Amino acid sequence: MKKILAKIVPFAYGKLFNIQVLFNPRATAIKAFDVFCTIRKGKVLPVQKAFLDAAKHEVETVGEHQVQSYQWKGTGDTVLLMHGWESNTYRWRNLIKKLKENNFNIIAFDAPAHGYSSGKRLHVPLYSLSSRHMLDKYRPKYVVAHSVGGMTILYDHFKNPESTVEKIVTVGSPCEFSQFMDHYQKLLRFNNRVRAAMDKRLKEWLGFHFHEFSSALFVATNTKKGLLFHDEYDLQVPFAASKRVHEHWKGSQLVATKGLGHSMHQETVNEQIIAFLET
Repeated sequence: MKKILAKIVPFAYGKLFNIQVLFNPRATAIKAFDVFCTIRKGKVLPVQKAFLDAAKHEVETVGEHQVQSYQWKGTGDTVLLMHGWESNTYRWRNLIKKLKENNFNIIAFDAPAHGYSSGKRLHVPLYSLSSRHMLDKYRPKYVVAHSVGGMTILYDHFKNPESTVEKIVTVGSPCEFSQFMDHYQKLLRFNNRVRAAMDKRLKEWLGFHFHEFSSALFVATNTKKGLLFHDEYDLQVPFAASKRVHEHWKGSQLVATKGLGHSMHQETVNEQIIAFLET
């Protein structure tokens, strides 16, 4: 039954949007973005609770949200960790172990609508508000970010080029927002009239058309040192995304892997991250 509903519900939304856009394109676009940004998983699971509870730091007020932060204290430089879509800080457990062994001071947080943080929806600019709060408060020297977290930190540094951050690591991160829209349109099967209304709304809302919201654009003036990990067989975010970012980011290195997947929790990845931060 769940599998049937998983197919019917998106199609029903698409049909609804196709009708509504004929009468009120702007309202349709707002609703379509609302559905797109809704988070369906990523809250703390029982198996994750003990690990996260032991490191709870402060509940930060960021706009309308209560954002849970974590700290694993160390005597070395501060590193900020940012998780991906429908995940939470627990995803960093393997890297945190390695960072602790090397005395880093570790700060992390659950994005709005994820982990212990409040909310139901997330998008990159909203995630960026939380990351900017943490960057200003804790002034980390390094940032390590996974998936959408990677796009977020690159967007943040495009908007705020002056920063204490010296090095950025991204893991399996996307590049083009238009590709998200391609997938969303295919899933819901809404028409190009709806897509055009959404594109107009994004420009009105954030100042970007779909094709302009791009990590390749964001890094073109980035002066930080970057290390990009991406698996060539990543089924969630294509390898071409990090390749394109690398081509536009003068100070970046690209590490291509094979068969490590999208999450990339492996020891070899974590060891390379530590080496990059310490060099």
